[in-house]
Amino acid sequence: MRRFEVAAGILWNGAEVLITQRHDHDHQGGRWEFPGGKRHAGESIEQCLRRELLEEIGIEVTVGRLWRALTHLYPDRSVSLYFHFCSNASRPPRALDVAAWRWVAPEDLAGLRFVDGDGPILPDLIRDLTALRG
Repeated sequence: MRRFEVAAGILWNGAEVLITQRHDHDHQGGRWEFPGGKRHAGESIEQCLRRELLEEIGIEVTVGRLWRALTHLYPDRSVSLYFHFCSNASRPPRALDVAAWRWVAPEDLAGLRFVDGDGPILPDLIRDLTALRG
């Protein structure tokens, strides 16, 4: 079984969180996810997250605290996911290596079709972001 480590960014603007959509030809294509991607050899999770956000949506961020980590088992792979809060986006996102991106209110996350690995965190993330919004 193939194993991957994936860094995912939670970018919060005070009212909405940034999500990206996978290209149709990708694994679980067309689904939404939190931006990020696979860690390369010799790269920390934080370095991976900064690189992936720059490559996928053209923004530079400061990687903050680890919010949640989990491992999700797909039929053909094991994916360890590390979700970090990020801040200081350098500019508005652009769809460079994603099908689309959008800002979404926490309560709207549950109605979207997310990749399987991100699904388990949605209830806690909705709760935590709603509390941050006040």
